[in-house]
Amino acid sequence: MPQIADPAITQELVAKHGLTAEEFERIKAILRREPNFTELGIFSVMWSEHCSYKNSRKELKKFPTSGPNILVKAGEENAGVVDIGDGWAVAFKIESHNHPSAIEPFQGAATGVGGIIRDIFTMGARPEFLLNSLRFGPIIPPVGGDGVSPNRKSQIAANRRLFTGVVSGIAHYGNCIGVPTIGGEIYFDESFEGNPLINVFCLGVLRHEQLARGAASGVGNPVFYVGAETGRDGLAGAAFASRELTEESREDRPAVQVGDPFKEKLLLEACLELLATDAVAGIQDMGAAGLTCSTCETASRGGTGVEIDLAKVPKREPGMTPYEILLSESQERMLIIAKRGKEDVVREVFEKWDVPCAEIGRVTDDGMMRVRNNGSIAAEIPAKPLADEAPLYAREVTPASPTPTLDLSTVPEINSERALRQLLSEPTIASKNWVFRQYDHMVRTGTVVRPGSDAAVFRVRAANKILAATTDCNSLYCRLDPREGGRIAVAEAARNLTCSGAVPLAVTDNLNFGNPYKPENFWQLREA
Repeated sequence: MPQIADPAITQELVAKHGLTAEEFERIKAILRREPNFTELGIFSVMWSEHCSYKNSRKELKKFPTSGPNILVKAGEENAGVVDIGDGWAVAFKIESHNHPSAIEPFQGAATGVGGIIRDIFTMGARPEFLLNSLRFGPIIPPVGGDGVSPNRKSQIAANRRLFTGVVSGIAHYGNCIGVPTIGGEIYFDESFEGNPLINVFCLGVLRHEQLARGAASGVGNPVFYVGAETGRDGLAGAAFASRELTEESREDRPAVQVGDPFKEKLLLEACLELLATDAVAGIQDMGAAGLTCSTCETASRGGTGVEIDLAKVPKREPGMTPYEILLSESQERMLIIAKRGKEDVVREVFEKWDVPCAEIGRVTDDGMMRVRNNGSIAAEIPAKPLADEAPLYAREVTPASPTPTLDLSTVPEINSERALRQLLSEPTIASKNWVFRQYDHMVRTGTVVRPGSDAAVFRVRAANKILAATTDCNSLYCRLDPREGGRIAVAEAARNLTCSGAVPLAVTDNLNFGNPYKPENFWQLREA
């Protein structure tokens, strides 16, 4: 098949990749030349907000991230790890899949579950349970809404479609892979119409000595690609997730990944079995930015370089370009840095579990992410500047207009019983049994307190520990007063745990805010 020539690098092409003129000049200074088309795509995803946190990192650094029981701090690896005593630890994390779920609700939510599970077993932990935190537009007409307009009916129908698709996607992936979904929360509000928030939490358990790291250590060590073959789905998904959602976003449907929980189950078991041997020097999930992020991030963490050959990457579609292979976010894939001499151990484990496995490169000592394609160089970029030195911004802030004070004298009187019934009928407050009955919350038989309580409670038999976890946030409070709403969210989560009989141990968060280039949005983030 003849290769299509790369397009010329123009200002329009740079802007289309979400990069500013100043960032492009910075890229040229790093490379000491102009990037080619593939390298432009690599910088586009790695310097997106989704991967680099270039607009929010300065704010996130304000969090307290250390403590006597913290084994892996936030931001160091794929997930944080916390000591729970007796040589045991938990790895846990929450992340969003908002834009993909708005475009393709079933696959967007399903692959969100798959991605967070990989983040946990990448740390060497066995995933134990899932939670989720969901936000949608209204799914029922307002009370007394006999005169609902056709447009409003259409919007409510669209909200229901998103809602049922997301819940089905979460249930499908979690149920098939055999990790119970044991709690969560759901809110409905007009502010989430067309742009739902889909956050998924996963917790896993490990022994201290089982902790795995995502660093490419050991010059000369072989680099293995394991898991599903690379396709064109999820192409540049990290850059897509960093853009503002608009009416034109449906054209980005190819940026949504397609998941296979059965493949992920095989990958999970194979990786945990391999990690129990002495064959692994480093391991990294191919999550956001796919093969690109796993290659440059492991090299940066290890203070080394990595060289790979795309001709050796397992593919499920013919004629894929280096740009497509590197930026694909196909699911159920991992990068493993094996110890020299242990190559056959890696191959035997993945052959046993019938999971594709290919040696695609090696660790080098020059600090470069070097990508070959049948021998010729497709990309050559210093790993550390690419992975860790994206430009950081402190955006302009504009405080939101103060909320008008409610004059209680203008509120009409209403029958208290009627008011209570109306409140309890609201989907945000009403029983969520109609949702969580779709989740298999009893698989692994560790669930002590079932969904619907203040906090999920789960018994880990191997560690002889009982864990409680919750996810909570009152979005309306955060909208009215982001700082107070953020404080209340932490306090409410702590109360939920306390009500279950647990002692709060550690917090993880997943902040969902609007476009940071809008001063009012950035003010909300800073305050919260």
